[in-house]
Parts: sequence; structure tokens; C-alpha cells
Amino acid sequence: MKLCPRGFGGERTPPDKLKRDGWRDQGVLVVSADDPRLAWHQRELIRQIGEALYGTRKEASNGCKSL
Repeated sequence: MKLCPRGFGGERTPPDKLKRDGWRDQGVLVVSADDPRLAWHQRELIRQIGEALYGTRKEASNGCKSL
């Protein structure tokens, strides 16, 4: 009988479920500034909050500035 440490093997929790549970249980919001489900003004607000907390994002590898 082979025993694996907790968290190894079995089914992975889908990322969206982890994000939803984090928001509902702990008030932690995980969102991409490029999420297409958000309107432009919502993505812009996320970008502004991210920059206020963590500074500007690094430039994309193709030379274009990320939003």
C-alpha cells in the first residue's frame, strides 16, 4: 500500500473554484487585469489598484506595454 503526502495525487481543484472560495471565505480577490469577462473600465480599475499596491507591470516580451 503506497501512501502519498496530503495534496499529492487525486483530483486538482479547478482554479476558478479556488478563486471563488478565496473571495467568499476570506475576502481575497484574484483577477487578471486582462480578463475578457470584464468591461474596459473594470479592467482599468484593476490595473490602477494593482499599480497602487505593487507598482507597474513589466513590459511584454514583444515590446508592447501590458495593460
